Amino acid sequence: MSGQKDGRGGKNIMSLKEKLETDLKAAQKAKDSVRLSVIRMLKTTIKNREVEKREELDDQELLQAVNSQAKLRKESIEEYKKAGRDDLVAKEEEELKILKEYLPEELSEEELKEMVDAAVSEAGASGPKDMGSVMKLLMPKTTGRADGKLVSRMVKEALSSL
Repeated sequence: MSGQKDGRGGKNIMSLKEKLETDLKAAQKAKDSVRLSVIRMLKTTIKNREVEKREELDDQELLQAVNSQAKLRKESIEEYKKAGRDDLVAKEEEELKILKEYLPEELSEEELKEMVDAAVSEAGASGPKDMGSVMKLLMPKTTGRADGKLVSRMVKEALSSL
């Protein structure tokens, strides 16, 4: 991914792996234990997935790894709130904030609706039975940028109105 344009400002961006390595060193120097812990966990997740796959992850798979860790934090926050553990909620929220730095900007509901409508027409969908083909087109474009449950719900709504 080195040398590619990021699509927002046209500047060259470094790969996620390079950014993690740079940020890891900066966190070590700054003695930022939370950031250090999150980055190490993320690097371990990526390494484990590469071992399973037996090759390096592509950009999409790297985003999926970060997104899965962010999703775990969101779920933990909900559980800790239910249990009244505000101390753990704050810790998980801090970790989630760090993880979000490695994800692309989230899509607004309007942007997502436009993407859903475009995918429905591109797939030639005629009803709920075409959900799989629409999701197949959408997921690579929305990974890390929108919650999968929200995407799924919006696709169901769009298909049920056909």
